[in-house]
Amino acid sequence: MKEVSQNSKNEQSIYSSSKKKRKKKYILILFIIFFLGFIIYSYLNNFQEGQKTGKIFFHTLYEMLKILPFAFILIGLFEVWVKKETVIKHLGDNSGLKGYFWVLILASFTVGGLFTAFPLAESLRKKGASLKVIFAYLGFAGIVRIPMTIFEISFLGLPFTVTRLSITIPLFLLIGVFIGSILNKKDFHFNQG
Repeated sequence: MKEVSQNSKNEQSIYSSSKKKRKKKYILILFIIFFLGFIIYSYLNNFQEGQKTGKIFFHTLYEMLKILPFAFILIGLFEVWVKKETVIKHLGDNSGLKGYFWVLILASFTVGGLFTAFPLAESLRKKGASLKVIFAYLGFAGIVRIPMTIFEISFLGLPFTVTRLSITIPLFLLIGVFIGSILNKKDFHFNQG
């Protein structure tokens, strides 16, 4: 009798979970329809702010679609080629300063900015990287990319770039350590799925 009631509870839990997922999907679809309707309305009624929103949205979407397929291929190769033990050894909780050094190097070669950095950070998390190192990587990915740095030097000069990097690298290192430490103290775990 207890097994029957336990199975019934499991079925109800699964049903409730799938119902929540369907509700989220419907809300997302409604939001997309509303947004696209707003853009179409803006063009039909010459609403300038809506037209600007549409142009920015489609330009950003175009830029993402140029980068993301290649980024996901590289992340997929990372998932397959890099062993979990290697990530834990070099970027795990006991990696020390070398973990931050490795993510600084990785971030400097990250193509596509944060569009690519977030999926790669998720891959690092799945393979056992420390939360502190992951948050530092996300900060570094926004500030130390080599193409951006070269571009900055050509327009603003080497002294400005060196000053900016000497301030922002330690700052994002401290932010990563701070956020990671807080989440570790609260025994934070990501939801799977």
